[in-house]
Amino acid sequence: TFPTDAATEALSEWLDHKIIIWDTLISDILENGNFCIKVAQATGFFSVLLIGLPKSGKTTLATQIAKKSNFSFVKVITLEDIINLNEFDNESAKCHFIRKVFDEAYDSAYSCILIDNIERLLSYCPIKSKYSILTLQTLLVLLEKPPPPGHRLLILCTSSCQQFLNDVELIFIFNTILYVPNLTTTDHLLNVLDEVNLFSKHKMASFRAKLQGKQQIFIGIKKLLHLIALTRQVEPSDRVEEFFTKLVEEGGLQ
Repeated sequence: TFPTDAATEALSEWLDHKIIIWDTLISDILENGNFCIKVAQATGFFSVLLIGLPKSGKTTLATQIAKKSNFSFVKVITLEDIINLNEFDNESAKCHFIRKVFDEAYDSAYSCILIDNIERLLSYCPIKSKYSILTLQTLLVLLEKPPPPGHRLLILCTSSCQQFLNDVELIFIFNTILYVPNLTTTDHLLNVLDEVNLFSKHKMASFRAKLQGKQQIFIGIKKLLHLIALTRQVEPSDRVEEFFTKLVEEGGLQ
């Protein structure tokens, strides 16, 4: 099977840059994703949850897995889709929209649904520990419902709230969980910089020197790429100091 133009378009806006394999952990996630695709093709149904901190690149990885599936029907469900209904506070309308997407998927022989930031669809508020019970009940049913005989359905979800999903028992619905890490070592950081060509060779050596003694690194790849994009706006001669300062200010480097 091959993805339709609509399916390709649904994914293209989420893959705005190539995936950087800054550690074998990332290639392992993608390999596990390929395995999940094969299981969905063989058994007809498989669900995957990608968990990681905000800005860790969960959505990009999930989108890449969806793209690799080559399934003809691909739909990404986001909070923005719900807001665009102009009935965000109407839980019934929200659930109807989600069910409609699944119904469309059931009609296709090969389907992939990507639910981004599933806790947001549930209107989860950690401060008040509030969430939509109706939406939760809808997802509890749909995430376990296989497609019609002869059809294939792969479900991919992303979340930054593992404890919440555990508390509402949604986490137990998924067939497998893939954990998306942050960058935690200087090698991780340097691997990214080697890919993005932010510095000249001379400036790269200067940056490596500034890293000496700075062993505590903790930053998501999406956040890091944002800082790199900001740093590109300054003159190349000033980039080492600018980037280093931004890393420290954002708490990614100590």
